[in-house]
Amino acid sequence: MITIPYLTAVSTYFSYGLLFAFGQLRDYSRLIFDWWSTNNLQGYAPICLAHEDFYIRRLYHRIQDCFGRPIASAPDAWVDVVERYSNDNNKTLKRTTKSKRCLNLGSYNYLGFGSFDEYCTPRVIESLKKFSASTCSSRVDAGTTSVHAELEECVANYVGKPAAIVTGMGFATNSAIIPVLIGKGGLIISDSLNHTSIVNGARGSGATIRVFQHNTPAHLERVLKEQIAEGQPRTHRPWKKIIVVVEGIYSMEGEICQLPEIVSICKKYKAYVYLDEAHSIGAIGKTGRGVCELLGVDPADVDIMMGTFTKSFGSCGGYIAGSKDLIQYLKYHCPAHLYATSISTPSAQQIISAIKVILGEDGSNRGAQKLARIRENSNFFRAELTKMGFEVLGDNDSPVMPIMLYNPAKIPAFSRECLRENVAVVVVGFPATPLLLARARICISASHSREDLIKALQVISKAGDITGIKYFPAAPKKQEENKDSIKLD
Repeated sequence: MITIPYLTAVSTYFSYGLLFAFGQLRDYSRLIFDWWSTNNLQGYAPICLAHEDFYIRRLYHRIQDCFGRPIASAPDAWVDVVERYSNDNNKTLKRTTKSKRCLNLGSYNYLGFGSFDEYCTPRVIESLKKFSASTCSSRVDAGTTSVHAELEECVANYVGKPAAIVTGMGFATNSAIIPVLIGKGGLIISDSLNHTSIVNGARGSGATIRVFQHNTPAHLERVLKEQIAEGQPRTHRPWKKIIVVVEGIYSMEGEICQLPEIVSICKKYKAYVYLDEAHSIGAIGKTGRGVCELLGVDPADVDIMMGTFTKSFGSCGGYIAGSKDLIQYLKYHCPAHLYATSISTPSAQQIISAIKVILGEDGSNRGAQKLARIRENSNFFRAELTKMGFEVLGDNDSPVMPIMLYNPAKIPAFSRECLRENVAVVVVGFPATPLLLARARICISASHSREDLIKALQVISKAGDITGIKYFPAAPKKQEENKDSIKLD
């Protein structure tokens, strides 16, 4: 867990307090001036909750130029960011016809398949000509093509499971499938920092939800013991089913799941394991097969394997892989399969082609080179940021590396300073993170060259000096040079 420096916590609370106080003062002033104005909505209930509306108007609008920036190119190592302007203090933003060429540190394009690829792109274009852009139907009606069948077989073989089902949206894979797997009388034990899609799916299931401390197997075992001993609320009957839900790489922390320990505990207490590999599949492991391959866990020990195609594979949609009986059950009951339009055939073809490149089935070793490059890029970038004095979260080999900002004023300052120097970064604050834990999330790609990364480090270092987010002393340069010379000797 993150330990916030005392002075940083105090200054962050003070900053939010000032924003809240001045926002309330402006709201009361508006009430006074609008007292005599006519209101055509008298008697209507407000559409937005008061505190949410206040947050959007008085906090988010001030810095919304840092979010939702339109791009005018493929999400490659460099991207064209459309320039915008505002005449009303950021309440509304208008696009211009100009764009800015920026180094892309925000996209999930981990393996570089998000842009033109010599093997994937021609096959996608051919698929588009043959099948069109959409099936215009759900999977159970007229939305299943030969490419969909091939994709499900390809995914199952890739992750090491007997069968798989694919959906057209990664978020919906969790939010629509978890309620099918468990319901009233069941127990979901979820990591405290699981993705919103998991949280929504768990809440929609009707099952009892308990949370364990982030990535802490010892606390998971304690929660399992207590819940098995107590049983269901009021009746104390045994639970019908227990599912433990974790992620391979946590998207806001960049940490890798302690999967071997968690699997061992779940086996001991007869609980099912649900593994979300949205950010880990394709990005880590010797052949890109995710956290199971990286940590030496047998895929057979993970009951439900979930992942998305929006990161490493340069496409869209998600999948669930498991036993044949499980997948057949989901095909009969999952709303994302029964009612939603199926994943577009060109998108499905992109995934198949990307997997073939990763496995070397395209006749080249580009897949192995991409996996080696993203690992080298990630570890190099993380090490350099740490040397500069930034507080960087996450583990080695993870392509996700959050830089802690904390103070709300530093969110737009860091983002705007990087953009000014032609580096596009993603900044994240409340409610996507806890109030005090605002951060910039850097995503590294195999398409980044060493020169790209060095430029990014120079810009981030300069922005860090300006905004004051280097919370640790930088590593002495002389000491580092001495270490290098010792190694050479």
